[in-house]
Amino acid sequence: MMISTRGRYAIRVMIDLAEQGSAGYTRLKDISERQDISLKYLESITTALSKSGLIDGVHGKGGGYRLNRPAQEYRLTEILHATEGSLAPVACLGCDAKPCERTQICRTLPMWKNLYETVNNFFDSYTIADLMKNAQDFEYLSAGL
Repeated sequence: MMISTRGRYAIRVMIDLAEQGSAGYTRLKDISERQDISLKYLESITTALSKSGLIDGVHGKGGGYRLNRPAQEYRLTEILHATEGSLAPVACLGCDAKPCERTQICRTLPMWKNLYETVNNFFDSYTIADLMKNAQDFEYLSAGL
């Protein structure tokens, strides 16, 4: 399993929006410049995040995007599901997978299920607030070098 740039950038966008706080809506152009993500690619990412109900968007003058709940309430799992779809390591565990005829005799299925649960639990253990804190800790530690 590999997380695409879309998923990785979505997490960066969510952190960026969280850092802007409740100061209103943040323009895509500003996020694009800070995160070094093309505006066109950023539009597709924010559209997916907005359709999933993770962020609110307003068009026109004074518009942009913002989080619709506190940063500590956003789990990475839901952000990745919004942008990556399923995090299943094999097709038979995907969201829309057809039942496999080998399910009852598959010797590897328990291993794939375990990996899938491990990945989901891992990403579910992090919030946007955790990543913001980790970044601040990293900056503090780097300043001493």
